[in-house]
Amino acid sequence: MSHPLSSEPHALEQRAVVVTNKHGEKLVGVLHHTGSSKIVVLCHGFISTKNDSLILDLMAALTKKGISVFRFDFSGNGFELCWSIPHVIVSGGYALEQRAVVVTNKHGEKLVGVLHHTGSSKIVVLCHGFISTKNDSLILDLTAALTKKGISVFRFDFSGNGESEGEFEYGNYRKEADDLHSVVSYLCKEKYDVTAIVGHSKGGDVVTLYASIYDDVRLVINVSGRFDLEKGIEERIGEGSIDRINKEGYLDVKDKSGNVQYRVTKESLMERLSTDIRAVSMSLTKECRFFTVHGSADETIPVEDAYEFAKHIPNHKLQVIEGANHNYTAHREELADAVVDFITSN
Repeated sequence: MSHPLSSEPHALEQRAVVVTNKHGEKLVGVLHHTGSSKIVVLCHGFISTKNDSLILDLMAALTKKGISVFRFDFSGNGFELCWSIPHVIVSGGYALEQRAVVVTNKHGEKLVGVLHHTGSSKIVVLCHGFISTKNDSLILDLTAALTKKGISVFRFDFSGNGESEGEFEYGNYRKEADDLHSVVSYLCKEKYDVTAIVGHSKGGDVVTLYASIYDDVRLVINVSGRFDLEKGIEERIGEGSIDRINKEGYLDVKDKSGNVQYRVTKESLMERLSTDIRAVSMSLTKECRFFTVHGSADETIPVEDAYEFAKHIPNHKLQVIEGANHNYTAHREELADAVVDFITSN
């Protein structure tokens, strides 16, 4: 399934591609299509993968200029090799071990993540948003900022997204909260102290829901989450879509070329509509230190939602970043500073 991602100012379609080499071996790659036929192929180094942070940074820089990119794993490299052979890179003075990790959720699905170990047992879990992955540029920028401060990081793909197993579903808030619980449980078994969970956009709602159910992580950071899940549906999937889903049982959301991007079923829509973030927010304990960051110029989820979180959560801090959009395109440093400061000061 191809995923449309936000990569201002260019629309970006991201999809997995398999190329067979002359030996009959399947090479796994990711195509980032900006709409341009001009493309750059990125090649990783020794004991590395297409997900190396340098490769991802180059990909982000090129696609922001409207240039399409293809990154891939050479034969004999990639996820399985990276999983079995951790590699060490340098991050702001800290020796940083980076390796792929697989966590099995309660449904038996494999969740693929990347562990960035700085030597510290203190770890932050980063959660991506709707139709996104652990390799989203915002997630990568937060990873870089945290590891430079010596804080270990785990980023992963929710089930049905990215490299993780499972079917993509439109709603899925409760299942994603359970996925996060599987990740937190794994890290605790590995003797990590999960200091904070951070979620962007839909991920912000997931970490909020997680805190209300499990209440085992003291710092929760909501980056541009939506407070009222009844809003924003038809803006994303089309006017009149709710009536069509109720009538026909599902709706296939297509891109401009007519290709199906994902399916919204009536069940997944009802799951979203039945997730009451107001009640969830009010149920959080005072021991949960909650931080909401939101951009004043958010074009996807209005900043008013941030004030609603602040109004209903007992132990809450709010920071509005002036001029920032939903993806903090021109305000990444301010976002990273806000997240890092909240974690280190608590």
